[in-house]
Amino acid sequence: MSMVFLEPMLQQLPFSAAMIYLPVGWLLGPGGSGLIAVDLMSQSSWLTVITRVALLLSLFTVGLKLRVAWRNRLWWLPFRLGVLAMLVTIPLLAWCAAFLFDLPFAVALLLAAILAPTDPVLASDVQIQDIDDPDSLRFSLSGEGGLNDGTAFPFIMLALALLGVPQAESYGGAAFWWHVSWGVTAGIAGGALVGWGLSRLVLLMRQRFRLALGMEEFMAIGIVMLSYGLAELVHGIGFLAVFAAGLAMRQMESASSGDKSAGEIVAASGSGTEAATDPEQAPVYLTQTVLGFNQQMEHFAEFFMVLLLGILLSATGVSLEGALLALLLFFIVRPLSVAMALTASNTSAVHRWLIAWFGIRGIGSLYYLCFSLQYWDQPLTRRIATDVLTVVAMSIVLHGISATPLMRMYRRSQSRKS
Repeated sequence: MSMVFLEPMLQQLPFSAAMIYLPVGWLLGPGGSGLIAVDLMSQSSWLTVITRVALLLSLFTVGLKLRVAWRNRLWWLPFRLGVLAMLVTIPLLAWCAAFLFDLPFAVALLLAAILAPTDPVLASDVQIQDIDDPDSLRFSLSGEGGLNDGTAFPFIMLALALLGVPQAESYGGAAFWWHVSWGVTAGIAGGALVGWGLSRLVLLMRQRFRLALGMEEFMAIGIVMLSYGLAELVHGIGFLAVFAAGLAMRQMESASSGDKSAGEIVAASGSGTEAATDPEQAPVYLTQTVLGFNQQMEHFAEFFMVLLLGILLSATGVSLEGALLALLLFFIVRPLSVAMALTASNTSAVHRWLIAWFGIRGIGSLYYLCFSLQYWDQPLTRRIATDVLTVVAMSIVLHGISATPLMRMYRRSQSRKS
């Protein structure tokens, strides 16, 4: 109820919702009132499940927001950031962690891979706001958040293989590149097939037979879980599959709508049943309804995940090593990786600096931490866990404070140019 009244004010202040949830979680945990105790080590299995669900819902939402045709050159920016920047971030951060903090390289690689992906949940303030007119900065950050969780997965498995985890041993040696190529291909193809196929099927049932009306929230959850499950079944990367499913659903809608904006079509829509069965309005109505539900779920995911982070941090405490690692990542590794990834691109200096700064860490890192702890339990485990939680908490605070004023300045500069 507090958020109901505070949300309008937060939009005007240098403050994010996550900055409220984090201290509340701390106060609920062992370091505060002790009302809730969650042991990260012994309960990593169920923590992996709930963080995975939150991440999947968010990746699907990001895919639904990107209403840009595949042939548009704007796609090169998120691809550069979600793939090329990750290929710089992970080895560079691993080398720095091994050298500065005296970590074995395999442990440093695992730590770097956990921290490398930017967050699609906590970065909503800097992501796409208007799907019909995607700003290149927001589009880049949104697309990056959708891609790089899938990019990080092979490196997580490689690090676990180097640490001697039996479940990851197939990722060691030359087989690593086979797993990467197949995982990416199967994940994207499987997700796109599910997203496009089920969307077309529902539209066909609605327009020809006036069936399958309503229950878009079930459809949203169904597409997420089916695309992820299919990809995992064939050893594809499930996170890429869910992102691709959202993209395919949006691309289907965009192709059906032609040159008309989604806002125009929604504004002209009649009642729910009319819009859901009308040949022109049905694709937009379906996609926008699913997106609306997913965005509401994303709010809940952010609330529960940041609350959980606060509870976990309350138990482990904040580490000086984690704070130094956060500063290294935010101010050196991230800017360098972005600069290298965007080499020879036509992005302006302002865009590059903002992209470099808004590498927000969050639920993806928390998921990969829980996932890794299921299989890896060594003396360094707690140290790494504390470092990761500290980095994510610092990202919530630093990026939360800066998002509103920086994006406001950016909007003003863009409006002056136009």
